[in-house]
Amino acid sequence: MAFQERALQPDRSVADLFGYELREARKRLGLSLASLAKVVDYSKTHLGNIETADRAIPPDLPAKLDKALEGGGLFGRLHQLSHLERFPQWSRRFMELEQLASYMRKYSAGLFPGLWQTAEYGKAAIRLGRPRAGTEEVERVWAARASRQDILTRDLPPHVWVVLDEAVVRRQIGNSSIMHRQIEHVLDLSDGPNTVVQVLPFSTGGHGAMGGSVTLLDFLDAPRAAYVEGSVSGQLLESPDRVHEIALTYDLLQAAALPPEESRRWLLRAMEEIRT
Repeated sequence: MAFQERALQPDRSVADLFGYELREARKRLGLSLASLAKVVDYSKTHLGNIETADRAIPPDLPAKLDKALEGGGLFGRLHQLSHLERFPQWSRRFMELEQLASYMRKYSAGLFPGLWQTAEYGKAAIRLGRPRAGTEEVERVWAARASRQDILTRDLPPHVWVVLDEAVVRRQIGNSSIMHRQIEHVLDLSDGPNTVVQVLPFSTGGHGAMGGSVTLLDFLDAPRAAYVEGSVSGQLLESPDRVHEIALTYDLLQAAALPPEESRRWLLRAMEEIRT
């Protein structure tokens, strides 16, 4: 009996669409799974499982497929969309707007912001929030989060200004080495032209954002948006009145925080304390 390929369902998810386009492109060029697998340096079984959307798309594969199948960037774009699918529905609109923002202001209440997380720190934080997750799930969630960091290295990156609550630095995530490298990473970022960090010490007392983290997004050609996030969910605000209210809260936080240079010195001391 002749082998019969499994029917694909490109309208079910982005991963399914990726697999569908993969099959269509390789057939158009007269390539078998086995021959394409050799070109992109993956096993036939692994590539077949990606084609049928039974396995996650590895980060290095889209570029290889675009080259081998003359995709013109199609597989890279689909891979980016597949990352967006992995976020909860309530956060996807924010992720879309984040890619378009020219200026971001953030207050982080409990964790270093996802855009600034190292892989070790990010995976340790994911394990805390998903205690029953296996290694593959943690890697998948981290890959989606890490994909957002690409905006920091694009040709025209957004300006990012973050106020870190002292709790973010004092509460250890993972081990001391992970925390040390995470703080060092933030210091490296804030040494560049597009990043500013401030620390909000415990000594400043209460403030209007104690319920969670806040992000303000500014655009060159659209009204400002705000995103407020708790431990399990978030809310995107686009109403001018609500956004103005969140912006005022953020301005007060920014004014109460240590100045940027003093914040960098504070983080250096905290990093040394962790080392010793």
